[in-house]
Amino acid sequence: MNTNNVPILQKENVAKPIYSITPFTLLDYPHKSACILWFAGCNMRCLYCYNPEIVFGKGSISFEKILEFLNSRKQLLDAVVFSGGECLLHKKSILFIEEVKKMGFLVKIDTNGSQPKVLEELIKKELIDYVALDFKAMPDNFEKITQSNLFIPFEKSLHLLLESQLPFEVRTTVHSDLLKKEDIHRMILYLEKAGYVGNYYIQHFVNGTTTIEKLGYSFKELEKENLSTEKIKIHFRG
Repeated sequence: MNTNNVPILQKENVAKPIYSITPFTLLDYPHKSACILWFAGCNMRCLYCYNPEIVFGKGSISFEKILEFLNSRKQLLDAVVFSGGECLLHKKSILFIEEVKKMGFLVKIDTNGSQPKVLEELIKKELIDYVALDFKAMPDNFEKITQSNLFIPFEKSLHLLLESQLPFEVRTTVHSDLLKKEDIHRMILYLEKAGYVGNYYIQHFVNGTTTIEKLGYSFKELEKENLSTEKIKIHFRG
């Protein structure tokens, strides 16, 4: 391992921000093999969130340990996915991503868009290769669903990505009690007006999972609709 990397993090008394790691996936970075780092903590409390243990939990793995793990996966993995929780909340995330990039990995960020300043710095420094941006809802539903008032930061993040030409996707988790067909139509129109062209992934709520808020059964009614437009292609997951 390149020991020049580790002291930088050690000197700054980095805590253990990572809740857990998925050592291998072929699903989370398009056409690449990757691992997923699950960062503890989030500044949203989405009612349908099925990772409450990560949102409310504490990290158990240090950056140093992750660098050791990644060093052992060189030539075996193409990419590292930063997820959570919200990975960009952590003060040392930029420094850590720099170290991961130095190791030769592609970097993907899963983000709720609430940290546009951090995202902007990562883009300027060319430290990320792909982004999955969570589009929770339009402003009138946003606070109810996320228990936060972070729509404006999300909007700034969306425009940063549009201006950057960095490859990214937009995705929305749908519970049929929280988002209706009309809501999704409005979200698609919003994306079109913003200038987004590409894939929009609709992730169906997974019934029977433990979530932040106890919710009823969610129906997959949206798949009966032709939601795609000339500019935006709708894909369903789950």
